[in-house]
Amino acid sequence: MNIYLISQYENTGFNTYDTAVVIAESEEAARLTHPSGEEEWIDESWADPEDIEVELLGEAMEGARAGVVCASFHTG
Repeated sequence: MNIYLISQYENTGFNTYDTAVVIAESEEAARLTHPSGEEEWIDESWADPEDIEVELLGEAMEGARAGVVCASFHTG
């Protein structure tokens, strides 16, 4: 498992996420992780997967579970 920074710059208004740190098995799995931690996401708080930038930060500790570590959410 790896630790990734995921970012989006498509939805920049209020009540949107801009970045999150996630643990995932791959870059593609990180790209498909919604910062809220929900599995399905059809809303304007995040961007489409093809608009998500993914940066590898490092390797997660052994035994770490996939999911959101922290996220940045802008409220209005």
